[in-house]
Amino acid sequence: MATASQRKTLVARAVRAKARAYAPYSRFRVGAAILADDGTIIDGCNVENSSYSLTICAERNAVFQAAAKGKTRLRAIAIASDDPEFLPPCGACRQVLSEFNPAMEIILTTRDGRTKLTSLARLFPMPADLKKLARPRSIKRK
Repeated sequence: MATASQRKTLVARAVRAKARAYAPYSRFRVGAAILADDGTIIDGCNVENSSYSLTICAERNAVFQAAAKGKTRLRAIAIASDDPEFLPPCGACRQVLSEFNPAMEIILTTRDGRTKLTSLARLFPMPADLKKLARPRSIKRK
């Protein structure tokens, strides 16, 4: 869990990251700031592409940057958008976040600064988990 001070910092960093979003097609900017277990905060923003399937969400951008910096123990994420309502992570982002902490704290914020605290476990209770494939299984042969 993040402290109240860390949550406030995460929201501020997500709002700043939103300002750097590259969204020339949708004009819908999203910023994210993720907190690693060691206290490091890594920002990300959405980056669009004229081939829409190549667009990346702010949340995944932040997670991938964290992993590139060797930060894979993630505790919390704040997400800021231009939406007047709370914008939870999309399904792809939920799956990526769950890889690093299926119980991650999520702080959603609206364009007017309202915040809502939730968790990935609440938003995404049954993620795909390929780690289960690595578990030894007994094979019964006929």
